[in-house]
Amino acid sequence: MSTAMRKQPLYEQLVDALRDKIENELEPNDMLPSERELSVRYGLSRTTVRLALQELENLGLVRKRHGKGTFVTDKTSQATDIMQVYSFTEQMRKMGRDPETVILEFRELDADKYLAGHLKCAQGEKLFKLKRLRSADGMPLMVERSYLPARVFPALSPGELENRSLYDVIEQDYGQRIRTAVEEVYASVARLKDARLLEINEGAPVLDLARTTLNTDEEIVEFTRSVARADQFKYTVTHHRA
Repeated sequence: MSTAMRKQPLYEQLVDALRDKIENELEPNDMLPSERELSVRYGLSRTTVRLALQELENLGLVRKRHGKGTFVTDKTSQATDIMQVYSFTEQMRKMGRDPETVILEFRELDADKYLAGHLKCAQGEKLFKLKRLRSADGMPLMVERSYLPARVFPALSPGELENRSLYDVIEQDYGQRIRTAVEEVYASVARLKDARLLEINEGAPVLDLARTTLNTDEEIVEFTRSVARADQFKYTVTHHRA
């Protein structure tokens, strides 16, 4: 590392050096050397190396796979078209990734004012809350909190949702044809509980999503709040001129 760079903190010097390699020498999905190898190669402590890798992850340049290593992010991955009804399971399969869902919570609750407003139902109406951790290739990508009216899905159970798309269950098991999904996307930072589930730092950049799904009778059948890793998702919108 040059004399001029020595004025920078050591981990920032390593971030710059690794970023240069990522952008000019490495290919998407290439694996970076281990923490120990980087420590020896650059003469830095493991703590410094770990800070540098975390910064690269926060920048969206690399991603960690638990038990496997750190890999260069594939920025050319297929984008999610938010003009279409979105299914995480279907999207990951289209991208050649292996989706996995872990149900973290499933319970019945009464709609409060906030949920009643979004689901256009009465306060106190029975809802099902479904909280899921969505992963692909072993990497946690998104935490979803879905709310569904119990009167529409009276027999809904966690077992139906462990290995199937929620939309498949909605349409195939309950005869609800989905017509419209309205989704809002905005930038945010990870709160502690979500950060732990997503294996990122508290305060790391994330995407917050709010989706309202309507059936062919224009009735709301789902309201979902999601938190997604910003380094693993990109969205595209196609505008058509009338």
